[in-house]
Amino acid sequence: GYGHTVPLSDGGKAFCIIYSVIGIPFTLLFLTAVVQRIIVYVTRRPVLYFHIRWGFSKQIVAIIHAIVLGFITVSLFFLIPAAIFSVLEDDWNFLESFYFCFISLSTIGLGDYVPGEGYNQKFRELYKIGITCYLLLGLIAMLVVLETFCELHELKKFRKLFYVKKDKEDDQVHIMEHDQLSFSSISDQAASMKDDQKANEPFVTSQSPTSNDSSLNN
Repeated sequence: GYGHTVPLSDGGKAFCIIYSVIGIPFTLLFLTAVVQRIIVYVTRRPVLYFHIRWGFSKQIVAIIHAIVLGFITVSLFFLIPAAIFSVLEDDWNFLESFYFCFISLSTIGLGDYVPGEGYNQKFRELYKIGITCYLLLGLIAMLVVLETFCELHELKKFRKLFYVKKDKEDDQVHIMEHDQLSFSSISDQAASMKDDQKANEPFVTSQSPTSNDSSLNN
């Protein structure tokens, strides 16, 4: 929100809160779903194509692809729109137009520059719809570029520096204790099974040695 249009009544403020609580998560889910589908065709398949078809290193192809994609995104959603805004807005120069594009697509949205607010603006409604489409497509493009750079092997190694490392000795101690408990439980079960088998075996009457001697004498 740029802040140039705000609710004034209590009902409007309450509706804005409820709408934001519901709308923001759904918007994030929508953008995430769209980006996950676009990045397959924009990033992963082209990198695998050059890696498999031409035999280039996957890391080098990924770096070059990320740089090219970033340059295209900056050109299409920053430089060209800034030039267009500098022409359509009477009191904006190129720097102010580029500043608006950056502040908007980076989701900062200060509101000090808002297009289409002039009284003599031609086709104002159509202009506002075009700006809305531009911002939506620009946000998706920015997320695709960020996701592409995050998948680089070098950035993954850099991110691992900030991960919390687990203590392997404690993990091994827990595993040994678990193994000892399991072995002891297995041995206890085997001993109890042997006792049950002995208890269930039929009694065998053993012949006395005197009877055996008498039978041999006979």
